[in-house]
Amino acid sequence: QVQVMESGGGSVQAGDSLTLTCTAPGLNFNDRAVAWFRQIPGKEREAVSCISRPGGPTYYADSVNRRFTIVRDTSKATVDLQLNSLKSEETAIYYCAVATYSHCSSLWNLQQSFNYWGQGTQVTVSS
Repeated sequence: QVQVMESGGGSVQAGDSLTLTCTAPGLNFNDRAVAWFRQIPGKEREAVSCISRPGGPTYYADSVNRRFTIVRDTSKATVDLQLNSLKSEETAIYYCAVATYSHCSSLWNLQQSFNYWGQGTQVTVSS
């Protein structure tokens, strides 16, 4: 049974930073494309960022580019999403998703591109 686990959510003020962590014991995690999605209340789940295995491409949604950073730590088999300059409208449940392949594709922003999902971690940003 593959389990994808997110951690690091919490409550912060607008303008603050937060780091989310994803891992998936039991998978060759370091060789998989990993993405973060989020679901803002009342809206559809949307893609935030995707990171390939080392050496491959990384993608960001336009709305978070230059504020969020996705980082892979192969020594820990984790992928972090660093959220900077958070906005109140970014209050959401953030989900980690893992693919069966190694490089983020041009379809990285589609949920069906990923096979394994975590339960999500809540991020609340107060204005």
